[in-house]
Amino acid sequence: MAKKSHGGMKAKRITGDVVTYIFLISMCLVWLLPFFWLVMQSFRDGKGQFISTFLPTAYTLNNYKALFTEFDVMNFPRMFFNTFCIACCSCVVSTFFVLSVSYCTSRLKWKMRKPYMNMAMILNLFPGFMTMVAVYFILKALGMTEGDKIPLALIICFSSGAGTQFYVMKGFMDTIPKALDEAAALDGCTRWQIFTKITLPLSKPMIVYQIITSFMGPWVDFVFAKVIVRTNAKYFTVSIGLWSMLEKEYVDTWFVRFCAGAVLVAIPISILFMITQRFYQEAMSGSVKG
Repeated sequence: MAKKSHGGMKAKRITGDVVTYIFLISMCLVWLLPFFWLVMQSFRDGKGQFISTFLPTAYTLNNYKALFTEFDVMNFPRMFFNTFCIACCSCVVSTFFVLSVSYCTSRLKWKMRKPYMNMAMILNLFPGFMTMVAVYFILKALGMTEGDKIPLALIICFSSGAGTQFYVMKGFMDTIPKALDEAAALDGCTRWQIFTKITLPLSKPMIVYQIITSFMGPWVDFVFAKVIVRTNAKYFTVSIGLWSMLEKEYVDTWFVRFCAGAVLVAIPISILFMITQRFYQEAMSGSVKG
């Protein structure tokens, strides 16, 4: 009787595992299908947004070549470079702000700590694009919406709110034993040394998360970039450029190039993730006390 019961439980477990894997594989295919289609269409020979077949009948690299050789309508390399510089600068500034504010709210006690945390939580309840009109007029009053100051305006726009987006990082730092800070202080470490040699090495997984999210925000943003850049083609980002490729006067020629550009946009984020993924592990051994 016991053997039959054990065999029945094993059969149920195997059946449950099979159903789970079938469901996960199905969801994975559904998620990958649009991306697979996009990649295939980027190699399609021809033009036009109307596609009669799921897979191209002829393949070519001309769409990728055109993005880097034909500048009569739009300059894709310049847009790519603009976005890359803005995303890198915003990533550095945002990550520094988030780490600093998270450490101060997690490890230090100061008078306005709780009111500040409550205010930040309330502000994060509202979507950022609600402020775009006010942000634009503030930047315009400062003379930063024209000429060479536009990239700086975008960096400020993307990184200025980082000081209120600390809750995830703070929650992680709260799990780090404060006894490590106390031991380091007894050894003569300053707050800065504790922050850089104890807290940061132990927070590597969350730092990687913060770097990726801080880079992706400016890289894929369209709303703020469009509001601030407007029609200054010299400072277009890739999101504005890809959107322009689908306008009615360009879509017939640039649709397959849009597919190629969308594939290229995914490359920097993929490389960033591959470089930083090795830090997604327990980092206790990475701390240095001194």
